[in-house]
Amino acid sequence: MTPSDVESTEHHAVRRLLGEWMPYIQKFWGSTIVVKYGGAAMTSRRHQDEFARDVVLMQLLGMRPVVVHGGGPQVTEMMHRLGLDARFVRGHRITDAETMEIAKMVLVGKVNKDLVGLVHRHGGTAVGLSGEDARLLVTKPLLHRDEEGLPVDIGFVGAVRSVNPGVLEVLSASAIPIVASIGADEDGQAYNVNADTAAGALAAALHAEKLLLITDVPGVIAPGSDGEERILDECRLAELDALEAAGAISGGMLPKVAAVRAALQAGVGSAHIVDGRGDHAMLLEIISHAGCGTRVLA
Repeated sequence: MTPSDVESTEHHAVRRLLGEWMPYIQKFWGSTIVVKYGGAAMTSRRHQDEFARDVVLMQLLGMRPVVVHGGGPQVTEMMHRLGLDARFVRGHRITDAETMEIAKMVLVGKVNKDLVGLVHRHGGTAVGLSGEDARLLVTKPLLHRDEEGLPVDIGFVGAVRSVNPGVLEVLSASAIPIVASIGADEDGQAYNVNADTAAGALAAALHAEKLLLITDVPGVIAPGSDGEERILDECRLAELDALEAAGAISGGMLPKVAAVRAALQAGVGSAHIVDGRGDHAMLLEIISHAGCGTRVLA
């Protein structure tokens, strides 16, 4: 192949990609997109850098990304360093007063600021805050029940009672808000909130165009007619509800499905469960035909 043939092939590939991407870029110009940052994208340094670059590029392309994050593994690591045991009940961390202070220290003081710095390193402008700031996430104790349906006290684990999104609407006009999933009740008591739950509530309150949940699974997995499991590229909320009722969705996928449901029922355009292990997975899910996960429509 001659140099001119190579150049022609490269130009053709660029034109094809631009032709594919342009309609999506035009469609989502000015749109709010809420991204829950977690899974593999949070633990690999390469994926951390890639995520930050992609968020910055989203803003440069005219979108208004709002990032929500947790940091459960980092909290557990800090507890172990302090000689404390992390205890869980059906996936929920038992959060006493000491654990709550550690969670605030790690999520707000470490993970949040590291992510802000990463965005700045890649040329963006980010502002870090938590759900306590400007009464963004007003919480109440999460009512948790055991397998027999009996109530269990899991401490300062919060459910979102209401959202005051005004501060994000102001910030997202010129910066990328990065929100740690800590909320507070009416008396100012802090609560640890599941990051998927927080992202779904914020997407609903902001009337976002999209909710993206970055995780470390390939998407929604459903049993096929031949008995083999398959990954759904797209599904409706009713299908997701049916899969949950049949027991095909469990564990860490349950809060994701609940967040998707809350967002779509509030009018969010679409919700996406994205495999963060793929290269540029988040960006490809937004501006390409193929995507890297499951898109859920109301």
